[in-house]
Amino acid sequence: MNETRRALLRAFDDGPIPGPELADRLGVSRAAIWKQVEALREDGFEIESGNDGYRVTGVPEYGAAAVEFGLDASFEIEFHDEIGSTNDRGRELAAADASDVVVIAAEQTGSRGRLKREWTAPEGGVWMSLVLRPEIPPAHAPLYTLAAAVAVTRAAREAGVDASIKWPNDVLVVSDDTDRGGRKLAGILTEMEGEADRVSWVVVGIGVNANVDSDTLPPGATSVRDEAGDVDRRVFVQRILETFDELTDDPDAILSAWRDYAATLGQYVRVETQSGVVEGEAVDVQVPGALVIQTEDGERVVHAGDCEHLRPADAEN
Repeated sequence: MNETRRALLRAFDDGPIPGPELADRLGVSRAAIWKQVEALREDGFEIESGNDGYRVTGVPEYGAAAVEFGLDASFEIEFHDEIGSTNDRGRELAAADASDVVVIAAEQTGSRGRLKREWTAPEGGVWMSLVLRPEIPPAHAPLYTLAAAVAVTRAAREAGVDASIKWPNDVLVVSDDTDRGGRKLAGILTEMEGEADRVSWVVVGIGVNANVDSDTLPPGATSVRDEAGDVDRRVFVQRILETFDELTDDPDAILSAWRDYAATLGQYVRVETQSGVVEGEAVDVQVPGALVIQTEDGERVVHAGDCEHLRPADAEN
């Protein structure tokens, strides 16, 4: 989307505005304003022209312009009806020096999860990747994964889904203490490139089973539709992006927010790491997202691994 169109959407968000004022504010001709307005109408926006100027009266359900309209975060949106993988496209954009771009797809045909696991991404879900260039050391990149998990969980809860987070980044719906594994609602895959002391780029991939039937998903998965009914994906995506932007502007708040939504803390867990299996009670999370586990031999800090909830830590063996 070109910069004039983005600026026009931001201006429309302030309410009715006359064409001449728009042209002056954006530094373009009135003919250019009219052309952009017509293009937005073709994309599904309902725009009325009255005595007080242009007014947006209807917004399309989904798409780049729809997500950018009213978005309280400085991201450029690139939308695809279908794509192999938004993370693959995100890496292409990162290699071309892009930043603060969000790639969104209505459907992915070649998506993947952690450890190259297959991820089903049909039409109706929320599939997107954020292309970022944060000024952080590579060791702190996992904080962005945790921030994304918090952002998805908050958006899901606002939609009526009782979501929580399994370390480090799986968003689950857990019915009760017997449902230890929970049903997976969303996953996050973060990729990065950098040098020893700085990150070159980070791509945070987010996949949410939104308006899809869970019987079309792999076993153990659920969806927003099945838990609480369909959600407005435009608003859902905006809430994720706004919360993510807010958290990463204040990294000290990320761990606290993650703890608030954690399903893992207080659980007896088994974590498979590259150096072996660690079992014990998950008692905390620390910078940059490492899990602190109280084992029989003392505390262990695990930075990466496949986590399984075995039981609540206070339950009888």
